Amino acid sequence: MRQILFQIPLDRPWNLGPFGQVPGFGFGLVLLLWSLVGVGTVILRRRQNRETWTLSSEFWPGLNWLFVASLIVFVAPRVGAYLRAQGSPAFQEGLPVFGYGLMMFIGFSVGTTLATFRAQREGLSGEVIWDLASWLFIPGIIGARLYYLIQHGDRVFTGTPTPAWFIDALNLSQGGLVLYGGLIGGAIGYFTFCYLRRIRPLALADIIVPSVFIGIGFGRIGCFLNGCCYGAASSLPWAVRFPRDSATFSAMLEKNLVEIHAACTPPLHPTQIYSSIDGFLIAAITAWYFRYRRRNGEVLAVALLIYPVTRFLLELLRADEAGQLKTTLTTAQLVSITLFVINLGFIYYLSKRPAVREPVTVPPGPVTT
Repeated sequence: MRQILFQIPLDRPWNLGPFGQVPGFGFGLVLLLWSLVGVGTVILRRRQNRETWTLSSEFWPGLNWLFVASLIVFVAPRVGAYLRAQGSPAFQEGLPVFGYGLMMFIGFSVGTTLATFRAQREGLSGEVIWDLASWLFIPGIIGARLYYLIQHGDRVFTGTPTPAWFIDALNLSQGGLVLYGGLIGGAIGYFTFCYLRRIRPLALADIIVPSVFIGIGFGRIGCFLNGCCYGAASSLPWAVRFPRDSATFSAMLEKNLVEIHAACTPPLHPTQIYSSIDGFLIAAITAWYFRYRRRNGEVLAVALLIYPVTRFLLELLRADEAGQLKTTLTTAQLVSITLFVINLGFIYYLSKRPAVREPVTVPPGPVTT
């Protein structure tokens, strides 16, 4: 478990080992790399638009490039000095890179990139997938956070003055996202995007479903680094212990499951890693099945057939949530049952449709699946 993987100094030299101490921000390595990116971009654009390239057409991109350069040279070192003097301990040694956030970023980037390859094979521009990513990512984060606040608001707002509620609600550095809430929020953004871009929702869903589970796989690694979504006690050889400064230790301390002077938690199931493996396996299965689907929506149906079952079973090994509605079932298990039953109806609906894969985009007129 490591919530902060490393820190990026903003106002001090970077230690590059055998290369010694070199400036990072200001007139340093970051500016050098940004300059190389700028030169490379100009050369590439000139080659692609040899006949239409003009200084006027490059005015706004050049202005944006200069704006970022000014932030690197003038703003970053001053922000670093301020944070080192006035900031919280996590920011005093540099800009922290949180494991949870980094894994989410990696999952988002890898999943979106792989989805563009599948889209291009179906005759859809890869740019559409990157546009869709923002429609999924932002509503997904909002939905995941709202779900968490509704389910565990007492953990977030206990002892918080009313004016600070908004800040605590937005503080994601310690985790606090629920997957099913993210799927609900992402679904709202998804159908809105498909309606505006005249795309068949089921056809596009088949393209992106494997990437969604790649994101889940990396996201669960982030949960492990953060210490949330922890498992029940275990005597297995691969059981893990979380140190006393972890989110897991704090949560178990509140439930009187560990002694206040203990150095770490008891051995626990690494349910985050189980969930990560589950996500990657479903991504592989759905990516394989994508080639053999007969109708739009079949890849989605396969995912919704497998995931609710595995999620239900994984919840049996977790110890971070109590039963709901006077049952021993957690919220995720109740949602899994509901999702599984709905998907059975969805599979029946697909079985009644012709075994024909319609194009992803539709001509003018009502958008169909």
